[in-house]
Amino acid sequence: MFNPSRRGLFRRKLLRWYDSHKRDLPWRADHDPYHVWLSEIMLQQTRVAAVVDYYQRFLRRFPTVERLASARLPSVLALWSGLGYYRRARMLHQAARKIAREYHGVFPQTAEGLRELPGIGRYTSAAIASIAFRQPVAVVDGNVERVLQRVAGKILQPDALWQCAEELLNATRPGDFNQAMMELGATVCLPRQPKCDACPVFALCATRDSIPAAKKEARRRQEITLALDRRNDSVFLVQRPRATTLMPGMWELPEISSARGDTSETLTLKHAITVTDYSVRVVPEPAPSGVKGRWVSDSRLVRLPLTGLTRKILRAAEII
Repeated sequence: MFNPSRRGLFRRKLLRWYDSHKRDLPWRADHDPYHVWLSEIMLQQTRVAAVVDYYQRFLRRFPTVERLASARLPSVLALWSGLGYYRRARMLHQAARKIAREYHGVFPQTAEGLRELPGIGRYTSAAIASIAFRQPVAVVDGNVERVLQRVAGKILQPDALWQCAEELLNATRPGDFNQAMMELGATVCLPRQPKCDACPVFALCATRDSIPAAKKEARRRQEITLALDRRNDSVFLVQRPRATTLMPGMWELPEISSARGDTSETLTLKHAITVTDYSVRVVPEPAPSGVKGRWVSDSRLVRLPLTGLTRKILRAAEII
């Protein structure tokens, strides 16, 4: 994409900017592979602002990979509840067990070795290897892809994207360079309104201010009504089927077709899952007869793997 001299200029400008402008994030405090791995898994398809609190709570509960490996899966899911994309938590737990049992608590130090762990693909393995072990491997995530496409001024296919990322990589500071590329895409080279006047590599960008408007993904809308059934400081919950693809085994309030009684105490809220926006009504009435579930005391709710929507409702109702 650039000749050698321009590649060198790009690296220097980007790293100088990163050293001065990088966000103060808890997982950047050290290069511990467990911390890097946990943050990378949590950050998949999730905003940084939403991850910080989860990351800190998770480390307080599971400070080492051995502690995570010895935990029960429901405890891990309970702590993950509200972060979404629960398959990540399941793969995280599986990988922790493999590291503890087969690798004696020591992380593989190469991208190839890391890809042998559950839930770790090409991007995540490269991120961990470069940040934690300073391996000279480039990363391409959504943010990096956007930066590369705009700097190149053309659409690059996946193989070309990875090749460009490898060519630009600073081999002396690979972890910092990869994080700088991601930081640039996350804070400056934004999808819809890029801050070109704040870009450290603006002079080297083929696109510059001529950014086409990004197409918005079509979203679905859905209305649902849920029953908040209370008895003796307990709430009635149902468990999602373990065979379902979305949040298997998680606990939630039972759905009802419509409110049957007094709706003066109805709780209404909005919730989004992937490409669906939900309008949710929660009514204080018994669950439908015949629905299989169980009563859970208020004190045990925080230890149960709840869906994000259920946790949001119980907080809004001041039950947890």
